Amino acid sequence: MRSSLIAAGLGASLAQAIYLPANLQTGVDWLKGQQPIVEAEKFLIELAPGDTRLVTEDEKWQLRREGKSFFDITGLPERDASIRTQANVHYPKKPAFNETVSPLLKELDAKNMRKHLEKFTSFHTRYYKSDYGRQSSEWLFDQVNKTLAHAGAGVAHFFEHEWGQNSIIATLPGKSEKTVVIGAHQDSINLFLPSILAAPGADDDGSGTVTILEALRVLLQDKDILHGKAENTVEFHWYSAEEGGLLGSQAIFSAYEKQGRDVKAMLQQDMTGYTHATIAAGEPESVGVITDFVDPGLTTFIKEVVSTYCTIPYVETKCGYACSDHASASKHGYPSAFVIESDFKYSDKKIHTTDDKVEYLDFKHMLQHARLTLGLAYELAFAKFD
Repeated sequence: MRSSLIAAGLGASLAQAIYLPANLQTGVDWLKGQQPIVEAEKFLIELAPGDTRLVTEDEKWQLRREGKSFFDITGLPERDASIRTQANVHYPKKPAFNETVSPLLKELDAKNMRKHLEKFTSFHTRYYKSDYGRQSSEWLFDQVNKTLAHAGAGVAHFFEHEWGQNSIIATLPGKSEKTVVIGAHQDSINLFLPSILAAPGADDDGSGTVTILEALRVLLQDKDILHGKAENTVEFHWYSAEEGGLLGSQAIFSAYEKQGRDVKAMLQQDMTGYTHATIAAGEPESVGVITDFVDPGLTTFIKEVVSTYCTIPYVETKCGYACSDHASASKHGYPSAFVIESDFKYSDKKIHTTDDKVEYLDFKHMLQHARLTLGLAYELAFAKFD
């Protein structure tokens, strides 16, 4: 009632403040003559191979609210507009470093993930166009740097973006420039009013962000990794602007392709902490292994890694086109895969709202994703690719 009265009062005041010439039928006509009409900025998005359209930013968020994912390909060359045939990479048949990895698994600590996630979700939002998004990225960069500095190895840098929130890359050099990438996205969004409403983003994708950060910490405890004796280079990526259409990861993998970078595998961890719906449905807790729009060989090996290094099973599931940052790697010809917290139908429905909070997450389950990340990173760091 009070808001209606305020609106009525404002309307009356506005009417009194605007002089309407008698020769005009409506004030709207007069206002149009006084003020230039500014059209909303349009963005070119791709919802499926060859299915592109121009939309406003509000229309982008409406599509996301409808559960539709897409690449934002605004300004990209036409050749960058869709996923390509991936390079043929041969992966190991089975994990080969169980004796080395198993002791490392015991060093993974859920308390570290909780501590980092509680701070990460304390930013009002991590919306990539907001100053909070910039601040949260700088905080995360500091944590990555502290992790590397404590181990005395590796190097981190920002991959800069025009919107302000930068992506982060941590590099552990190996004996070759053949590269294995572990990724998560750092931004969050409230799809109703992104610039205003809170978006703690605990599960999406604060959970993946801290999961791979913990895996990085423990991976650096291995002396061969520490001293650059791995066969391949390992990179950990934290992407900006995933929610806006995979913008950060597209920029990185586009640059990698232009540089001729040899990426042998990319794993995305996006949402690793929610188990309530799975358990409520009477289904076993499991790691969701995405099977659509991914590299089949890498995905098959990931199943072997889950079976070897996790204490829960995997379940095959699908998430659709351009549903997370692995799609950007695929788009530029790099083999990619994606794992999620559960069968997709049981994944967290609180995401993109003010209610995506730490209190709803299962940190024991996040440890399973950390085990998978650590195991895969180690196995592929020492894999001898053709």
